[in-house]
Amino acid sequence: MCRNLLPFLAASAMAASTTDAAAQTAPLPAPATNPLISKIALGSCAHQDQPQPILHTIVADQPELFIYLGDNIYGDTRDMAELEAHYAKLAARPEFIALRNAIPLVATWDDHDYGWNDAGKDYPFKEESKQIFLKFWQEPAGTERRSRPGIYTHYNFADEASGRRLQIIMLDTRSFRDPLTRGRLSSWKNDYIPNPDPEKTILGEAQWEWLRARLEEPADLRIIGTSIQFGHQHNGWESWTNLPAELYKMVELIKDTRAEGVVFISGDVHWGEISALKIKGGYPLHDLTASGLNRTWDTVEPNQNRQGDVYREHHYGCIEIDWKLEDPTVTFQIKDIEGTPQIEKAIPLSTLKFPAPPPEPPVAPQ
Repeated sequence: MCRNLLPFLAASAMAASTTDAAAQTAPLPAPATNPLISKIALGSCAHQDQPQPILHTIVADQPELFIYLGDNIYGDTRDMAELEAHYAKLAARPEFIALRNAIPLVATWDDHDYGWNDAGKDYPFKEESKQIFLKFWQEPAGTERRSRPGIYTHYNFADEASGRRLQIIMLDTRSFRDPLTRGRLSSWKNDYIPNPDPEKTILGEAQWEWLRARLEEPADLRIIGTSIQFGHQHNGWESWTNLPAELYKMVELIKDTRAEGVVFISGDVHWGEISALKIKGGYPLHDLTASGLNRTWDTVEPNQNRQGDVYREHHYGCIEIDWKLEDPTVTFQIKDIEGTPQIEKAIPLSTLKFPAPPPEPPVAPQ
């Protein structure tokens, strides 16, 4: 069952600035569905040893929810005491305290807070790392997230008067992912090449079954959070494109369940962009990549699916939904350190639907 974020995160916001103190604040019980929200901020890639002034900008922007998409700290260790100490550094940062006190937070992980660069299911301390993750992000006792392998979860939002429904699905792209395939010629960057083997997985069987059940639930807009990019052009870095059978499986699952209103959000690459993957027999799958709360990268890879520009300075993502319109508009933005949009795309919700089937031919009279 999905819990109400607002009450339990109100308790979380009062937590002290260490992981131990945070763990002692018991979240409040809550119903399965949250009130509908219309402004969501998101980001990834924040080193705990360096200032994060952009968090103050996010607080001033007043989103109703902030989503951490991974690399929320840079741990990269097999020493769990060291990993927990890295989280404690983030917890003690005044700008993070201000964010946590002001805005409900939800999170998934990527490799550096999972525990090791580019690690997948073979990381030997994933269960220990999970417990530290759940403790830091104040996951209540007794949730499904605590009782099963991995950290995937979801949140529901609805307005009874209008009947509008929002679904946020947070995937775990680390705990079950098979090793990736490297090219024969190594280089200075991670030269991963696509492995078409359909037996190789990113999500694992149980998470795929869980995701199908979520997509079969009613929703007008579904935001799927994945720590690695989904809708872009393959570029040799970690992403869904390295296991194309899994990417194809996601597309086919969306088509098979007739799940409309699906968009993706992602992080990892240290730049911001919007991608759109065209789907035969479906609608474009947009991917808002917000990656660089305090990280940057020297170069940007080509992306034939990119919509508009790319942004390389510190930034965060924002999704605003105008639910009041007859055809609600979903606006993707990449915002800079001042909160100014540097990339923007407005997407009518009506364009995130499957094409209408052709009309049946008339029956000839007998």
